[in-house]
Amino acid sequence: METLNLYTIMENPMTSCGCFECIVAIIPEANGVMIVHRGHTGMTPIGMKFSTLAGTVGGGAQTPGFMGIGVNFISSKKFLFGDGGIKRIVWMPKGLKERIAEDFKKTSEAAGVPDLFDKIADESICEDSEKLLEYLQKVGHPALEMEPMI
Repeated sequence: METLNLYTIMENPMTSCGCFECIVAIIPEANGVMIVHRGHTGMTPIGMKFSTLAGTVGGGAQTPGFMGIGVNFISSKKFLFGDGGIKRIVWMPKGLKERIAEDFKKTSEAAGVPDLFDKIADESICEDSEKLLEYLQKVGHPALEMEPMI
């Protein structure tokens, strides 16, 4: 690895050894990303569970569209800053959403999208990209209006 970009998952994303708490992964058809945490054992909208995804980002692998992160990074002003920030988040498991709710709502309000938290789908809404896209259109998620990630 010769190049590293800290605030994007699209080009030379930062690497992880395998000790990450969460994985961020692009969902191209939703023009956004999902975040899944280590404790979530269910399916995700990209058709992979955490354990499978971990193989794409662990061990120092640099895979565009995927990145291992810590939970606290999600509510940071710098989260995916180069890709449009937290407005790109379209799906997270319920447990993760509940864990970060307070800080995330402060960050999204500061970013001008105070209702973003409620527009992010979770496994009770969908576990596949088709239903995810329907939900995002229904709630008017901002990722659908942003520049294409790909």
